[in-house]
Amino acid sequence: MNTNSILICGGTGFLGSALSKLLIQKGYSVTVLSRSTEKVVAMFGDSVEAISSVANLPDSASFKAVINLAGAGIFDQRWNEARKQLLRDSRIKLTEELVAWIAASAQPTPLFISGSAIGVYGDQGDKFLTEQSGSITDFSQQLCADWEAAALEAEKFGSRVCLIRTGLVLSDNGGILKRMLLPFRFGLGGRMGNGRQWMSWIHLYDWLAIVEAMLEHAEMRGPYNATAPNPVNNQQFSSSLASALNRPMLLPLPEKALKLLLGEMAALVLGSQRVVPERLIAQGFTFKYSQLDTALRDILDKP
Repeated sequence: MNTNSILICGGTGFLGSALSKLLIQKGYSVTVLSRSTEKVVAMFGDSVEAISSVANLPDSASFKAVINLAGAGIFDQRWNEARKQLLRDSRIKLTEELVAWIAASAQPTPLFISGSAIGVYGDQGDKFLTEQSGSITDFSQQLCADWEAAALEAEKFGSRVCLIRTGLVLSDNGGILKRMLLPFRFGLGGRMGNGRQWMSWIHLYDWLAIVEAMLEHAEMRGPYNATAPNPVNNQQFSSSLASALNRPMLLPLPEKALKLLLGEMAALVLGSQRVVPERLIAQGFTFKYSQLDTALRDILDKP
């Protein structure tokens, strides 16, 4: 096993590219699995190795860890049946391929970190949600649950599996904040729906630190909520963002308008998950950005 080598699936996406850059800086040897090796080369040059398919991968024990963040963008297009199937296939089928590769290897990779999301809990209103909480079924909940189940199969072949249930990642170069900034910068932002739905957020810095912790601490396994300890509701989030930009909040988006605009996908912004990172806190993980105002200031004050 190369104790310095990491395989990242989805390494050209928002989270995957940030993680790849961090691991390169930390001295890891990074391989990126991507259908578009040209995109990998354009993004990273010769600082990573690009591989185009699971069939071309070496034995899984060649890697200290396999980190699977691949998946078609959940917000990228309005959902129809074909799009929903693509969302499932791009996550679950690839995960199944990776597990089959691990199973067929002479030795398994020691660690398989698999992406997931707090959507795994479904829409649960004001209820505090920990890793032990039950779920309410909808499309995105079933998507995450099936994705996690596929990843956990790797345990049968000797890999330690960590599931990273990611909340709304805040950064200056991607994720939900990038989508929200333009209307808010023009003073046209506002709450979505009634504004009471909970938004469980995390600063990109802390999300990356969670992945690092999973790499370094062999006792970590199973699901972890990758969210800051202090979720806020949509009204509070919108108010904090407007305040950080020194702009008013002028245009709330009513629930009916959101459903007309987004269709079934409106559930992603109207649904409520009040998630707390119980297992991370219990294991001593320290968040650098535990308060939303501090996180927004760090991101928006960058030149």
